[in-house]
Amino acid sequence: MASEHIDTRLLEELTEQSQDLNSDAMRITRGSLTDFEQGAQPARRWWQRGSALAGLAGAAGLVGVARAVAASPSATASADDIMALQTAASIENLAVSVYQTAAGLPFIKDGNKTVAAFIAKTTEQHQAHAKAFNAAATAAGGQAQNNPDPKYKAVVDQALPTIKTPADVVKLAITLEDVAAQTYTKNVGQVSNADLRKLFASVAPVEAQHRAVLLAVQALLAGNAADLITIPVDPAKLPAAAGSVGFPDAFYKTDNASPITEGAVQ
Repeated sequence: MASEHIDTRLLEELTEQSQDLNSDAMRITRGSLTDFEQGAQPARRWWQRGSALAGLAGAAGLVGVARAVAASPSATASADDIMALQTAASIENLAVSVYQTAAGLPFIKDGNKTVAAFIAKTTEQHQAHAKAFNAAATAAGGQAQNNPDPKYKAVVDQALPTIKTPADVVKLAITLEDVAAQTYTKNVGQVSNADLRKLFASVAPVEAQHRAVLLAVQALLAGNAADLITIPVDPAKLPAAAGSVGFPDAFYKTDNASPITEGAVQ
């Protein structure tokens, strides 16, 4: 099996980088949730957080979000804002379920320990994201969404019986990470509250990074070149696409973003 030849050092480093990015994002997320619940904050704090967010925004093609973050905050949220948060939570709930299922598959559970650790850490991150979105939804006067996204649950239910290899798991995970990143990127311009824009903008880059890592792994597995994942990297041996396969778009697309009503509580 191709996955047996993976040099796990790079995956370990990517897992650590993913955790660092997620930790930064969750600090901003916690701040935005606090501000959302408490109302207006001093302008200085907003500009400081906006500057921190700018670095994260670039990873997901969200250039300029810092300006939106610096706008005057409001403690109010619209019905559409609540539905957007519930749909986001539903996507996260489904991602958690898929990763937990993947962790129990024999070729993951009894296979490479580093791959299993990567899945475990990504599951924790999605659980944190779901909690944040639900906290914002309830703070806005809505209900928490504890069910999975109905549209993509159908996709997952159809795909799970066909999963036989790590490459199959990667393909399904890419679908979910991509729809999450696209949805949250689009939500930044859809929600009416500045704190909620911060919330979506802080989580979107994490999902985009998950997808980038998975795209790179997918390409190497498909090309029977998993042994090229090494540290230090030998550029002479890497295919020409190695530098771009994980980032196929200059700006993150939102064509497949889920509508705000898709996973809303009915």
